[in-house]
Amino acid sequence: MEANLFVQLNAHTEGAAREVRGRAASETEISDFRVIDNGEGGSSSASGSDTEDEGKAAVHVMMLSPPKKGGGSRGERWTLSSASIIHFIHLRHLSTFPHFLSLTRNSPPGHTLKRLNSASVPLLASPTLSRELLDSRMFSSVFSRGVHVRSVTSASLRHRPVPQPAKVVNTVAKLSSAGPRRQNMTPPTAYQEDPSAGPMLRFQKFLPKLPVPTLQETADRYLKSLKPLLTEQELQNTKTAVAEFIREGGVGQQLQDKLLAKAQNPHVNNWLSDWWNDAAYLAYRDPVVPYVSYFYSYKDDRKRRSPVKRAAAITTSVLKFKKMVDEKRLEPEYMRGLPMCMDSYKWMFNACRIPEKPADYPVKYDHESNKHFVVARKNRFYKVLHEVDGIQLGTRELEAQFARVLELANAEKTPAIGALTSENRDTWTEVRRMMIETSPENKKALQLIESASFIVCLDDTSPVTLEERAHQYWHGDGRNRFFDKPLQFIINENGTAGFMGEHSMMDGTPTHRLNDYLNDQIFNNRIDFAASDIRSNIPEPMPISFELSEDIIGAIDNAQQNFRDVIGLHELKVLAYLGYGKGLIKKFKCSPDAYVQMIIQLAYFKMYGKNRPTYESAATRRFQEGRTETCRTVSEESVAWCKSMMDPDADPKTCISNLRAALNAHVAYITTASEGKGVDRHLFGLKKLLHPDAALPGIYADPAYGYSSSWFLSTSQLSSEYFNGYGWSQVIDQGYGIAYMINESNLQFNIVSKKQGCERMQFYLTDAANDMRELMESELETKAKL
Repeated sequence: MEANLFVQLNAHTEGAAREVRGRAASETEISDFRVIDNGEGGSSSASGSDTEDEGKAAVHVMMLSPPKKGGGSRGERWTLSSASIIHFIHLRHLSTFPHFLSLTRNSPPGHTLKRLNSASVPLLASPTLSRELLDSRMFSSVFSRGVHVRSVTSASLRHRPVPQPAKVVNTVAKLSSAGPRRQNMTPPTAYQEDPSAGPMLRFQKFLPKLPVPTLQETADRYLKSLKPLLTEQELQNTKTAVAEFIREGGVGQQLQDKLLAKAQNPHVNNWLSDWWNDAAYLAYRDPVVPYVSYFYSYKDDRKRRSPVKRAAAITTSVLKFKKMVDEKRLEPEYMRGLPMCMDSYKWMFNACRIPEKPADYPVKYDHESNKHFVVARKNRFYKVLHEVDGIQLGTRELEAQFARVLELANAEKTPAIGALTSENRDTWTEVRRMMIETSPENKKALQLIESASFIVCLDDTSPVTLEERAHQYWHGDGRNRFFDKPLQFIINENGTAGFMGEHSMMDGTPTHRLNDYLNDQIFNNRIDFAASDIRSNIPEPMPISFELSEDIIGAIDNAQQNFRDVIGLHELKVLAYLGYGKGLIKKFKCSPDAYVQMIIQLAYFKMYGKNRPTYESAATRRFQEGRTETCRTVSEESVAWCKSMMDPDADPKTCISNLRAALNAHVAYITTASEGKGVDRHLFGLKKLLHPDAALPGIYADPAYGYSSSWFLSTSQLSSEYFNGYGWSQVIDQGYGIAYMINESNLQFNIVSKKQGCERMQFYLTDAANDMRELMESELETKAKL
């Protein structure tokens, strides 16, 4: 038995909206409607559906409007024919839509389960359907009220007669807004699905493996990236070392063969992931805070100024997201229409980083056995159940729990156990062992924290300015935290709030999605805040107690002093640039991200008179266990542009031409890096395969290798309508960490360094942004006169 989803489009909507950005549903909840073609009979089955149908079926999307010229007769429709994932819509929200959705069976032919008609709201289609194969495209429909109907898998177009709707029956498919917005592409046919893995992981084992670039590809790209950074003699020395490394039968070829063998091993999902997780994070011995952790700062919630109310709202939303992750119902993320690896989500909840020598290790606890979270208040930790008798605590119940924690914390002072997690990792390893040896109660107490779903920190501070908030969420006072936990939600005395993440097993995209989701739930009133009874059988928050020896107390004191010393080395500035934002940048016909990268390059050039190695993260999560690759921002084109901008005699047309060349070079590199063909991870992997006793090849001994991967600028972009800031640390002592947000009408930069001059950098970023606006507006004015 086959099922089809039909979407009727009026003829005038053909070709509209090449890119549907997705106005998130404001009046309905959207979740996955999954129907899988198993090649046999069966009925449809929906995740979270109210329908009684069970089993499996194929889902198709049809265009009912007349095809383009030459595309067939009016009585035909194009069919996207393959197993598909559909974002379906709760039918109670369709009463005002002019189009109908029908779910039909072809046994008997034309049998209609549901049909709705009404008046006049336009439906957009992207891209325009044609007779051509849609193997790499996606058919996407968006109702003007923000409700999404989307097909996800690849398909080819073919004629199919229009079935005649018949008997109407009352079947409803239910949705939630968990699914991410997807751009107008669809996974190729190679992307199969595993229904048994659940919606979240259905593509996982069919994702492509991270590729291994050829030696020649990496050599060419590496030398090109070095040309604007080195002198002629330095570059010539590097060319000699590279040529020796990649020669036929040379050491590079031997290492490449080993790397290819690892990549092709069917038992290895990703040739890089174990090395990278260890070298970049787990074996890193400096303190997690401030060198590894990162933060998001939330916009104010004017309805919930009370910290307990805001904490309850945030916790409720987080638990809602957690439930989808635990049950593997969360819709996968997509990049350019392709499904992304969701493996890192397993490290989101009920997980922790454990200190150890020579490298830390992650632990994951069973979520069914650990239905609690931890609240930190005045340096003490409390265990709070988030589910009792199989029922999640409601917002009023959570408010009562948080209020009780505030009372308990006022009654007794305690040493700041959490400060130990801010220590050098080897030091924390030794102290943790000492704690466990001192008392078995300490081991139990640590495990309660480490196994918790997440941590909610109720801080007794009231940050107001963007910089005060950034400091609070990035590091705080180092005491009311447990820095080894991947998720810490921070609520201040004045109701301001934010998030702190531990980076070792997850990059920013999963936690960005989580934090965006929880704020969307709150600000769009998707949570039931109505009054409800507080159950009498909910246990009181349980203080987590430790038995502390004099040595442990001494270690805590040392940790607090070391924390103050480390943080004291840093400075932080926030630039809220109000001159313009994404809207105007797009009018300039520029990539917003590449444009802001050039703002940073020009600002650095203005400040130092030269450009230096710059890192921007490029996501490689389209591959199994993929994380990031380096985008080397500095190019010949970007340096030429910076120089022309500083030349008082340069013609504006030349500057504009140079800027566009720099933007194109940046987009090309970051695209290549996202495809797993960057320079840095490949060279890193080859080096890891060297025998410990082997001589270091010239390419690695060459000073250019170390210099070109010393990130004087470590940058990344993340934007959310619910955040007013985010950031992290610099990665070298002489460098800057610059996190930026690109909003519609403004830009925001979080600038961190070890006393390198953040205030001056703030000034030059403003100056560079102003110069670029003046330059590009001159082009707009010229075109307007034509």
